[in-house]
Amino acid sequence: MLKALIFDFDGLILDTETPEVLVWQSIYSEHGFELPIHEWEKTIGGYGVSNFDAAEHLSHLSQGRLDPVSSKLRYRKEADALIHASSIQPGVMDLIQQAGEHGMKIAIGSSSPHSWVDAHLKRLGIFHHFKPVICQDDVAPGRTKPNPDIYLKALKQLQVQNTEAVVFEDSPNGVLAARRAGIFVVAVPNELTAKMNVQGDRTVSSLADVTLQSLVNR
Repeated sequence: MLKALIFDFDGLILDTETPEVLVWQSIYSEHGFELPIHEWEKTIGGYGVSNFDAAEHLSHLSQGRLDPVSSKLRYRKEADALIHASSIQPGVMDLIQQAGEHGMKIAIGSSSPHSWVDAHLKRLGIFHHFKPVICQDDVAPGRTKPNPDIYLKALKQLQVQNTEAVVFEDSPNGVLAARRAGIFVVAVPNELTAKMNVQGDRTVSSLADVTLQSLVNR
């Protein structure tokens, strides 16, 4: 019996990932370089498989001409402007509403820190829907996705079994984390992660294509 829905945050509820890569690509291009997208992709949804740092890499390419601290400040400012102008992804609020009507529990499982996730959820006016919100800060260092720890902790706080929950994810790291926790995962690739061949137990192009009834019937 389905009792809980667990949502990733970045790229799923809010597409924070496409703006971030677009800004880095723009900064690299401005200086005659190309962002190594295959390295960037490894960091999406978790940091378990790569410690790639775009600012440090750009500094190395420029032989130290470009200061990584300044690059990061510019990147964060420009990416945040794009993210703040973005809307909640289609289908998210419909699923939250349907789950609420059926008395289901709703949680967040994110590899980002609370300072990032909580602030955006509150800004969007949806923080109150999610109990618990499990983030990077809630697991041991280095144990974010693709490790299962975030999702295992969410299950524990939700007080449900892994067979009683569904995870919504957009990245390979996130899908792998859910699978390692033994939870049915619906993959919802965004504009960026669609190029990474993300495949869940079910894969859809948008959460607008998912109904609670279809999940119960799975």
